[in-house]
Amino acid sequence: MNVPPPSDPTLEAPPGHVSERHVFESPHGDIAFPDAALTAVVLGRAKAMPDAVAMIDGASGARHTFTELDDAIRRLAGGLAALGVGPGDRVALMAPNSPEFAIVFHAVALRGAAVTTVNPTYGAEEIRFQLEDAAAMLLVTVPPFLEAARAAMKGTAVTEVLVIGESDGHRSIADVAGEPLEQEPVDAAETIVALPYSSGTTGLPKGVMLTHRNLVANIAQTNAVLVNEPGEVALAVLPFFHIFGMQVLMNALLADGVTVVTLPRFDMGQVLALIEKHRINHLYCVPPIVLGLAKSPAVDEHELGSLKRVLSGAAPLGAELAAEASARIGCTITQGYGMTEMSPVSHAIGSGPDRPGSSGQAVPGTRCRVVAENGRDVGAGEVGELLVQGPQVMKGYLGNPEASAATLDAEGWLHTGDVVTIDADGYLFVVDRVKELIKVKAFQVAPAELEALLVTHPAVADVAVIGVADEEAGERPKAFVVVKPDASVATEELRDFLAERVASYKRVTDFTLVESIPKSPSGKILRRLLRDA
Repeated sequence: MNVPPPSDPTLEAPPGHVSERHVFESPHGDIAFPDAALTAVVLGRAKAMPDAVAMIDGASGARHTFTELDDAIRRLAGGLAALGVGPGDRVALMAPNSPEFAIVFHAVALRGAAVTTVNPTYGAEEIRFQLEDAAAMLLVTVPPFLEAARAAMKGTAVTEVLVIGESDGHRSIADVAGEPLEQEPVDAAETIVALPYSSGTTGLPKGVMLTHRNLVANIAQTNAVLVNEPGEVALAVLPFFHIFGMQVLMNALLADGVTVVTLPRFDMGQVLALIEKHRINHLYCVPPIVLGLAKSPAVDEHELGSLKRVLSGAAPLGAELAAEASARIGCTITQGYGMTEMSPVSHAIGSGPDRPGSSGQAVPGTRCRVVAENGRDVGAGEVGELLVQGPQVMKGYLGNPEASAATLDAEGWLHTGDVVTIDADGYLFVVDRVKELIKVKAFQVAPAELEALLVTHPAVADVAVIGVADEEAGERPKAFVVVKPDASVATEELRDFLAERVASYKRVTDFTLVESIPKSPSGKILRRLLRDA
């Protein structure tokens, strides 16, 4: 039975509700996974199917078999060792999707070091923040982003910028490749292998410490529900620098022997052409892509009959939009749920019956609770904040014990900041958000980051940023600005001021000048009042 989201969700438990702990166990049971380093799991197919195609560059057509991919990773690991990259080090990777992204990522992993993935659309200030916070010693990028990379590395611990491809004045990853190396010994439960950045439930971006065990466990959990067959083909259009792309599209698919076709940036025409050309079986997307599948006239010009699975993630997908797009392409579109802090998948719908509007059931080995605002656990069909426990849950936030403790409690329960209901069959429905994050085309935008920048404008006394609904992007940031006494400023000036300092998806085009920002006695911005204004 469907459990529709309540129209006016509240986190208060009903009167007389008992406060006993109520744990929703995964209907799939527990999960076994190897106590192994990540790359050994991802490249496990290299021996079983050495001549099968592992990755295809959708833009150039270049192909890598599993053996060739394995060899390239090990040779680059040898080159990184010669550069001094070893256990505990961090390497920044700022590049669009390509087979070389996987080569760099896993070469770093073989060295026992961690990869911090950087959004290539970031400006120099945003890149520098991440390089400094992660203490990266090396930056790998592509020629189009070199200008921003060089500007960002000034004053950081980065000693060299390597390029994927060729550029005068910089060594390429091909130049530094050396003798092939094996995996540097790691403690899978403790060694950090990936350090993506997330705003969590609030505040500025933070480094999410994900261990080999976290990622290996989530590969096993995800593939147990989203079953793949060796030799199937998937399109990787979602960015590998984002945890969804990194894990679900790159690592998990390769681990199952699926051929991954990469695309460096989203273009609906190219997506449709590649589905038709390569007979794509699996397409992973976000709600704006689903919108394109439902509305774009180009869909009718391509044969999409090879599609077996279309799964949307990273942001809630409306049941009506999913149904419209599914009917048009002749393939059911389902959705999953996850967070960077969960490596990222906690819920998904596999081959079983769909539940429109639901993000699926908990993957194996995952336990959930739904907790009301007063701290009481609630049961099936009731509303509260989702808490998750499992082997995929992060180690914590880098150098930020306060934020770690606020998100991950002493018992290992991750407080997601999402308001949900779970029905009697274990299907999850996301109905609201406790956290302040804005999701623009499934990318995180932290209001605190935009507020901290806007308040540095000489005419701005105070500012609050909220998310407002947008059909194409899901949400867009909107800013409420208090101007200093005896000052004046045009909203166009504020728009341009911010646009010079942030990635395109963080830009604000909607400004409202107000006399004051509503705040609680503790000084916390009351964003709900601004949304209702």
